[in-house]
Amino acid sequence: MKKATVGAMVVGTAATVAVVAVVLRHRMGKSSKWERARAILKEFEEKCATPDGKLKQVADAMTVEMHAGLASEGGSKLKMLISYVDNLPTGNEGGVFYALDLGGTNFRVLRVQLGGKDGSIVHQEFAEASIPPNLMVGTSEALFDYIAAELAKFVAEEEEKFHPPPGRHRELGFTFSFPIMQTSINSGTLIRWTKGFSIDDTVGKDVVAELTKAMQRREIDMRVSALVNDTVGTLAGGRFTNKDVSIAVILGTGTNAAYVERAQAIPKWHGPLPKSGEMVINMEWGNFRSSHLPLTEYDHAMDTDSLNPGEQIFEKICSGMYLGEILRRVLLRMAEEAGIFGEEVPPKLKNSFILRCSHNSYKKLYRTPEMSAMHHDTSSDLRVVGDKLKDILEISNTSLKTRRLVVELCNIVATRGARLAAAGILGIIKKMGKDAPRESGSEKIVVAMDGGLYEHYTEYSKCLENTLIELLGKEMATGIVFKHANDGSGIGAALLAASNSVYVEDK
Repeated sequence: MKKATVGAMVVGTAATVAVVAVVLRHRMGKSSKWERARAILKEFEEKCATPDGKLKQVADAMTVEMHAGLASEGGSKLKMLISYVDNLPTGNEGGVFYALDLGGTNFRVLRVQLGGKDGSIVHQEFAEASIPPNLMVGTSEALFDYIAAELAKFVAEEEEKFHPPPGRHRELGFTFSFPIMQTSINSGTLIRWTKGFSIDDTVGKDVVAELTKAMQRREIDMRVSALVNDTVGTLAGGRFTNKDVSIAVILGTGTNAAYVERAQAIPKWHGPLPKSGEMVINMEWGNFRSSHLPLTEYDHAMDTDSLNPGEQIFEKICSGMYLGEILRRVLLRMAEEAGIFGEEVPPKLKNSFILRCSHNSYKKLYRTPEMSAMHHDTSSDLRVVGDKLKDILEISNTSLKTRRLVVELCNIVATRGARLAAAGILGIIKKMGKDAPRESGSEKIVVAMDGGLYEHYTEYSKCLENTLIELLGKEMATGIVFKHANDGSGIGAALLAASNSVYVEDK
């Protein structure tokens, strides 16, 4: 009897030891996997580092490229496009003006009533329409006829008080957010379509002429006074309410900047010097690149897989369309090599650009709300992070440790983007010669900002603003002001129609 009991005990002890060994191996496995996850994070953080010295190198490189782009067409990755806007709003504009904002698969028409000397917008209203998919790949005439029909409907429904005086045309600012070679304030030829449009017979044509013909077919008594890029519109909108605005930056799905340059500092400008002595330059800074940019293997892989490899490198590390995708790629590697979401790699995590939002047609398309929501999560259990991982990626039951890791990654990606955007702005300030204090004290620099990333991703915008102040130094920092100039693509276009009105002398 005793022997049987001892035998049972020996067997039991062996079984216990085996269980303990399995548990220990499991724990050690989990521990080593977690160490691997932390190692991936640490390496990523080091490669994304943006110390002040590096940012100043980026700013200097931006200034050099600006000079090159102004010297000759094709002289730089920065296009430095001449906007033909040499007459920005003064705040004294009065009257009723219209805007047509064609930025993608939706477009808006706006009516803006300006109050004259009191510098106010008395009244504004808009209508919005989607472009049917067949018109995005049809003919130029069909597309512009559709747009003109919506414009005609908008005008037909307006109150009599908005009608122009006898003998005057209505005047329109046309925001056209596709690559164009501008030839005057109200003309420009389409270089290529983007954003899903493919209408061959528009390429190489003047888009203002195409719209004008369509308006004539619809018998709309309206003249296009200004053809506008949305960043230039943001600058105009900012200047209307603040005469010190001289730079505009859009940080949304993509990113771009515009600024006021001395006309004499544009070697490639061969026309007569404008009376104002100034010219707004549309930088197209998303295409900036430099050896000083802190690029990682994830950025290179994303660029290789993109529709435009080798292009828009600055945009791909700073703007809203790409931040969530960089985050996804790092999480995927952690899932594959460190099993942070369990034994199996979640299938949804393999879907490119899944960390994005749907199209919001009135606001600019903005694609990192899941990431910003996770980054902004202040709950003790990071519940928002857990919910987003479950809703978007179908990953359930994440540990608090894993959720904290996700927030750390959000912070690394957003911080790099925001600090590099700040370095870009510093490059513009240097080019304008406003980066050093003057005898009369520091010069006021007002930057008009717009775009969903800047407006809604608070951690990003705070980091950007603080970084620029830090880079300029305490003495200069007092003169820096960031102004949210909402809806430059719409109101800014109407304001530029006003400041370039053929009737401006009459007023």
